[in-house]
Amino acid sequence: MAAAAEYKIGFVNTERVFREAAPAQKAQKKLEKEFAARDQDLQKMAKQAKDLQAYLEREGVTISDTERRNKERDLANLNRDFQRLQREFREDLNLRRNEELSAVQERANKAIIAIAESEKFDLILQEAVYASHRIDVTEKVLKALSEK
Repeated sequence: MAAAAEYKIGFVNTERVFREAAPAQKAQKKLEKEFAARDQDLQKMAKQAKDLQAYLEREGVTISDTERRNKERDLANLNRDFQRLQREFREDLNLRRNEELSAVQERANKAIIAIAESEKFDLILQEAVYASHRIDVTEKVLKALSEK
């Protein structure tokens, strides 16, 4: 009977790396800072639309038809512009987030390879339906990323 070869297998929780690793947290703060002004502009625009809507509901019957139509047109334009800017904001944010996470993923992969080589792993997985805590090397990857 042939003896079964013993393999050393590890697992890395990628979601946890993206959430807890120092480079991932730094990237998140960078994105928040980069997009803060646009986010504030969108919040101001949303408040303007809400205030105009409230004005129309409150004063709609007491103002002239012309003024009401003008305010309704202003509200429609504001809502349309808000929707467009919000969509562009989300697209730009997602694009930048993907760029930043890609860089974090690349650094994490290098750390995983270094750990695998130094500790003689045969296989390290990043996606699994189930992984025992016994083979989880995520903490080592987080530590390696924080040291760089």
